[in-house]
Order: sequence, then structure tokens, then C-alpha cells
Amino acid sequence: MSKAIFTESEYVSDVEVSSTLAVLMVAERLRAEGIDLVDLGAGEPDFPTPRNIKDAALRAIEENFTRYTSTSGIAPLKQAIIDVFRRDFDVEYEPSEVIVTVGGKQGIFNAMAALLNAGDDVLIHSPYWVTFPEIARFLRAHPVFIETAENDFLLTSEMVRRAITPRTRLLIINSPNNPTGRIIPPDEYRKIVEVAAERDVWIISDECYLYFTYPPARPCTAAGLPAELRSRVMVSGSFSKSYAMTGWRIGYSLGPAEWIHACLKVQSHSTSNAPSISQKAALEAATGPQDSLGSMLEEYRKRRDWIVPALNQIEGVRCAMPEGAFYVFPDMRGLMRGQVSTSVELSRLLLEKAFVTVTPGSAFGAEGYLRISYANSLDAIKRGVERIAEAVESLA
Repeated sequence: MSKAIFTESEYVSDVEVSSTLAVLMVAERLRAEGIDLVDLGAGEPDFPTPRNIKDAALRAIEENFTRYTSTSGIAPLKQAIIDVFRRDFDVEYEPSEVIVTVGGKQGIFNAMAALLNAGDDVLIHSPYWVTFPEIARFLRAHPVFIETAENDFLLTSEMVRRAITPRTRLLIINSPNNPTGRIIPPDEYRKIVEVAAERDVWIISDECYLYFTYPPARPCTAAGLPAELRSRVMVSGSFSKSYAMTGWRIGYSLGPAEWIHACLKVQSHSTSNAPSISQKAALEAATGPQDSLGSMLEEYRKRRDWIVPALNQIEGVRCAMPEGAFYVFPDMRGLMRGQVSTSVELSRLLLEKAFVTVTPGSAFGAEGYLRISYANSLDAIKRGVERIAEAVESLA
């Protein structure tokens, strides 16, 4: 009998492995080899999950809360999410408009799978989170990119208006943005949704970094839009970043009851429900003390305020000040010469010569840039930038 030859399905063959996950895998391998690596590539907080949240999970285990839950999530957690949006943004949702998911990523996948048909166009502003276009391709839809470099990486309603076609079914908005850290001003955000609504386009608002905004910017959610606009918006949120819970895999979606019900169908045949223990931990995160969020945000601000001017001191590098998230997205095109002509080649040089992990901008649809995470200690960031500066001197 001949050896079986595996062939990927057409649904998977067009999909690429997450570039950010690839960076994490390289970092883990180098650490295992004993390399003194400075990791400025991973997109997750470097803080531990707060003690009260971990204690809530331990109690859930001791109380044997380890069985399946309702597919949409336990009622107390859904109510807590509703209460958070009422408290922070003065908006009302019903339990039928909430679903708890296995991280924010599943919420986005659910929403896209529930809405899109083969051949639909999906508008995605570029630079973009790497997963958006891959989900569209998996669902046999067409990602259509709206380039924002001409406006310092800020999406506008006029850009959206020009990009909409008769085949456009969905617009995905990510603010604060990964990888740029830019935040769409509230007035412009509303205009964007108004333009989409006029053309019968649905919207997913990825708000994974909602609470990571630096003064004078303030957290702004699509949930705060007028009811007639909100009726076509799915808000995708997560506990991962705000509470340093990336490995707990717990997120949520808020949206029209009919869309949520369709997402429930998708989830019921994939993960069934988010982990019961993680749901109890998330309940404590939502209802318990919130001081850890403020302290994390202040530390990120200090790191941001150091790394931006430090990068700008490197000849050939230009870096803008982000308003949110925990990334900078420096323009490295001034270094693209000789042995380095792409962001992939530059990131490889920094990995092999400086032992610094960063993510190439091409992964996010922006060649010539790097995404550098400052979700690491300030000491590590300083060592990383020093190594970057030394490594790129050879390109002069």
C-alpha cells in the first residue's frame, strides 16, 4: 500500500499561517536554545493576570464548575458585560444581543461566517490585523483593502465611500488599530458607519484594544452609536488585552439579536462554549477591582513615550506617536537598501544579528514598516532599541 499524500482543501490552501503567531514560535525556539532574545514582536501584555481573577478561576475549579455551559455563555457573565457597557458608555444591550466566545478572534470568525457568502467583498482598512483577510478568504469572500497611508493610517468616511461596490457586504473597522495604534476620532467613526449604512453594508468593530487609549484620547466604542446605526454593527471585544488574559481565551460579541443568533449556530458546531473556568475568571474581571487596568495603561504610556523618540533618533527611521494599543509602527523605508529591500529581510536581519524579534509590516499590508510591540519591560525595550540601532548601522 502506498503512503497517503495529504492535500489541503481549497478552503485552507489560500490561507496563510498567522505572521504574529510565527513570530511567537521563533521567539520560543530561540529562548529554548538559550539565546538572549529581546522580544518586541508578540502582541500580548507582559503583565501577569491579576490575582483576584486567578483566584476566581481557582474557586471555580474547587467548586467543580468544570462542565459545559450554555453556548452563548453563562448568564452572570453576559449580564456583567452588559453592565460594563452601561457603566462606561451609557448604552443598553439585552442578553439576546450578547455571546461569549473563545477569545475575540472567534467572535470575529463567527460574525463573518454568519454573514458572508462566497463572492462577497469585505472592506478592510490597511494596515490590518493579519487575521481579517484570511478569514474572508477561508469563507470564499474577497478582501478589499482600503489604503490609509495617505492619511497617516487613519480611515475616513470618504475612503469608505470610494471603496464600496455593489458586492460589498461587510466593513471591518479596528480602532485602536493593530498594528499602528491609531484611533479613529468619534465623529469620523460615526460618519464611516453612516456611509456604510447608506449602502446596506454591515460592520464589525474590532475593539480588542478599547481600553488601551492614551490621554487626551478616550475609549470610544461603536456600541455608543445611535440605535439605527448600531443595528448593523457587531462589536467584538476581549478580556485578553485589558486584563492580561490572552491564554484564557475569552471574548465576547455584542450585536443585533438576529446576527448574534446566527453566530450562536456557528459556535455551537465549533467550540460549543467558551471554557467554563475562563468564564468565571472573566466575570471577576468585569465585576471586580479595575485598578490593574489603570496601572497597566500608565506603564504602557511610559514605554510609548520612551520608544517613539528613541526610534526617531535612528537615522533612516521615522516613527509617529500612537494614540492607543501597545505598538509602534515605524517607517523603515530609509533603511531599505543593499542587503535589505523588504520588511521581512529587515526583520530577519534584526533577529539574526541583534537577537531582537519584531514583525514585518508586510504581514499587515504595509511594506517598508515594522510592528514593534512595547508590551515588554522598559529595560528590555531599551536594550532592544539599542540593538536595533547597532544592527542597522551596517546598512548605512
